[in-house]
Amino acid sequence: MIQSISITSIASISALGSNPKEIWENYLLNQHFLSEKEANGKQVFVGQLSEENQQKIENLKKSDSKYKNLDDSVLFAIYVSREAKKNANWNKEKNFGVNFGSSRGATALFEKYHQEFLETQKSSTLSSPTTTLGNISSWVAHDLQTSGPEISHSITCSTALHSLLNGIAWINSGMSEKFLVGGSEAALTDFTIAQMQALKVYSNYDSKCHSELVEESYPCKSFDLKKKQNTMVLGEGAAAICLEKGIVENSIAIVSGIGFATEVLEHNTSISTDATCFQKSMKMALGTISPNEIDVIVMHAPGTILGDQSEFNAISKIFCNKVPFLTTNKWKLGHTFGASGLLSLELAVLILQHQKVVEVPFAEKQIHPKKIKNILINAVGFGGNAVSVLLTK
Repeated sequence: MIQSISITSIASISALGSNPKEIWENYLLNQHFLSEKEANGKQVFVGQLSEENQQKIENLKKSDSKYKNLDDSVLFAIYVSREAKKNANWNKEKNFGVNFGSSRGATALFEKYHQEFLETQKSSTLSSPTTTLGNISSWVAHDLQTSGPEISHSITCSTALHSLLNGIAWINSGMSEKFLVGGSEAALTDFTIAQMQALKVYSNYDSKCHSELVEESYPCKSFDLKKKQNTMVLGEGAAAICLEKGIVENSIAIVSGIGFATEVLEHNTSISTDATCFQKSMKMALGTISPNEIDVIVMHAPGTILGDQSEFNAISKIFCNKVPFLTTNKWKLGHTFGASGLLSLELAVLILQHQKVVEVPFAEKQIHPKKIKNILINAVGFGGNAVSVLLTK
């Protein structure tokens, strides 16, 4: 980090809602917001948008004839970008960059067009332009009418925080004063769920078997270090934030440190037992700040045995005998892949604003910090590409 960067707004849409007040109220509840969906002939838990928010996306789709053929991943991105720009008072601003990423991209459309090709041996005219990765940022930039650079990328589950890194790099380079960055994921499709099931990481939770057992009433056991099986649940959603150079008057949080690192691969989804990548990214994000000054860490914690434990091991090595308060949100809204990092950052911003931590109800009890000033946010994707971001009030 060459200089501090202000976050002047944040907007999201997920299973927790799309309104900041509603989202915070839902965070304070000890219940999850996962629901059942049929996939490949079986009922599975997912983190899907409410009917009200699905209707908002449908209304956006109908608002412009050019939007009717867009994938939900693009529509989610447009929706949160509009809200973030409005909240930052960038109403007349045109000269800002856009970097929006996604892990899976236009999953539903790609599967639809591929199925059509298998059946007819012909491809739809729009199959390419509506499924390319650059489709997301291009449509966001078009919708907001910005004249700045537009970038799309996919770095699996750390995609959203890599968007933040890119925005900061552009601002620090002097090539842009402001950047809108985000991540979007709309991958609740049969094929994507089947992929996660094939990896043996998806939750096998059966609500009929556990309906009366309070301790077993959470389909995703993210940050339960005693679980005996993987419990990842896939979610959908998007988040966007507005970044500005320096510390500005209307900032809601300051990015005062960033870190990134990559594991040496042993296999395609590998991460070491003590998450070397997280150790490096957290150290880099801390910079000259003492680990003792960190009050809260919003963990990546996907709900898998190895993923949760290895991140905790990395935190324990960096913070030794004074581990900060640990929390995560994937047990509530699912793992939103490319959007997850900024949804975690949103939780961090809300914690800073309200000066109240959010507990994971089935995790071991922790001492609450009396004052919350510094929060670390972690994200990592397949292949061990980790990002850590330090937020300061």
